[in-house]
Amino acid sequence: MIELRRLHMLRLVHQYGTVTSAAEAMHLTPSAVSHHLRELARELKVPLLEPQGRKVRLTPAAHLLVGHADGLLARWEEALADLESHRAGAAGPLRMCGFPTAISGLVAPAAGALLRADPALAVEVRECDTEEAVGLLAAGETDIAVIEPTPAAPPPGDPRFDREPLLEEALDLIVPVGHPLALREGVRLEDASGEPWISVRPESCGHHQQVMAYCAAAGFTPRIAHHTTTWPVIWALVANGLGVSLVPRLAGGPADQPVVRVPLGGDGVPKRRVLTCVRRGGRGHPLVARGLRALREAVPDRCVLAAA
Repeated sequence: MIELRRLHMLRLVHQYGTVTSAAEAMHLTPSAVSHHLRELARELKVPLLEPQGRKVRLTPAAHLLVGHADGLLARWEEALADLESHRAGAAGPLRMCGFPTAISGLVAPAAGALLRADPALAVEVRECDTEEAVGLLAAGETDIAVIEPTPAAPPPGDPRFDREPLLEEALDLIVPVGHPLALREGVRLEDASGEPWISVRPESCGHHQQVMAYCAAAGFTPRIAHHTTTWPVIWALVANGLGVSLVPRLAGGPADQPVVRVPLGGDGVPKRRVLTCVRRGGRGHPLVARGLRALREAVPDRCVLAAA
């Protein structure tokens, strides 16, 4: 009888490219994972891995097996969801993760609402970027990931994951109090083309790429004068007249900073989509369903729900 856990290990090796990375994702030693994959190959009577430089690659037989493993593991998630439906008073834990503004604007309010409704429920929250969140889902280390549709996100139709739109929000221009654009109506992004810009560091999140892409669509390349890693620092730099920036509606700043949020108009208003992502077959799990419902209810009025 083939163990589903071994199929999951093979799928993680395929995802990460090394036995060591797959082992880290499952909190096992590389030797343990290698042993299980050798046993799987012996049971199936086909080679599954072959060396490729410092990494390994799946054999054609292994690729065939992974295709079936995706369906089998999705059905296993569905079976777990059905079993959980028969358990009364499930107490969790419900594990949710997401990028910083998703945590502050969505996950934290949703988790708080869940705990107020059911104080016995265990909820675990983890802040991480989209790439790490997808890895946590694949490794079974989280149940719901709130992600952005970046290149690190699973594409639509990925057999391992089930993703759905949660919201679509505008990006606003923030400028210091007294700035000429703070006093104008109908501000367009190109009106800020001559300003110094402030951006989150490129390796920190997708904000830098969003700023560059939307400014390019508006017909200019922004002069990035300052880089940071957090939204409060962006607020402080803007407040002190060091530049302007684009910020999503979910992102808030210190209330005592003299910063004005300017909604943009015209064609091509910058927007950001936010998705929920779970393992395929897991959306019907009662706790997961409760978490997803709480996230939808936590969407602020200033953000527009995306069409499903």
